Amino acid sequence: MASNIGMMDSAYFVGRNELLSWINANLQLNLSRIEEAASGAVQCQMMDMTYPGAVPMHKVNFDARTEYDMIQNYKVLQDVFNKLKIDKHIEVNRLVKGRPLDNLEFLQWLKRYCDSVNGGIMNENYNPLERRSKICKERHVKAMASQSQKSSKSLQTNNSQNPGSGDHKINGSKQKPSGVVEVESDSSEKIKALSNEITELKISVDLLEKERDYYFAKLRDIEILCQGPELENIPMVVAVKKVLYAADEDSALAEAQQILSATANQ
Repeated sequence: MASNIGMMDSAYFVGRNELLSWINANLQLNLSRIEEAASGAVQCQMMDMTYPGAVPMHKVNFDARTEYDMIQNYKVLQDVFNKLKIDKHIEVNRLVKGRPLDNLEFLQWLKRYCDSVNGGIMNENYNPLERRSKICKERHVKAMASQSQKSSKSLQTNNSQNPGSGDHKINGSKQKPSGVVEVESDSSEKIKALSNEITELKISVDLLEKERDYYFAKLRDIEILCQGPELENIPMVVAVKKVLYAADEDSALAEAQQILSATANQ
């Protein structure tokens, strides 16, 4: 079906306003620009509406802002395409840039495809808010935890600034009891030790992030090479893409090995 939608198909004459109305009505969103769908989250949920339960929505990031997070959404989408045997090449490197024309064309294709499956009729049994609720709930829990930590720190700061009636005045100035001084000295040493530990952890995290970005860039280069029309149907490339886009690494590796074995036996 996907390969039959050519560039002169009526799908590519659908305007921005019609596409935005289609998205907002079906997914109960409020998008005002095509570029707002560049993260790939909208496309994932449109496929989930067309094939209920086909998309692992817990993996879809509706707050994706960086190219890295957006690419993860498109990998989920590509995996769904592969499972449903939808022959559609996703220009991920263009879509994540937020280019209006590229995103417009992809959404035009998506609308045409979804309409061909459901006859252009909205799935009344599909609740888009409910499907997104798990993600929102997880964010809410994290926000509450963060707020709780801030409140705890604020309380500790107030307590340290208002030690109470334990202070004694000598010659018009406040002098703290020796016990308080010892406690503060001990706390200062602990704070210093924790600060050093935090600094070391930050350095370690920075190194890990650089290493992650290095390997991610390598995988992205491989992905772009595999998407080339002159290579994408070669058995080795098909096997590599199986591994790249798989949700289950073990089964993907087994499938990739079967593809290569079948090729070797021919």
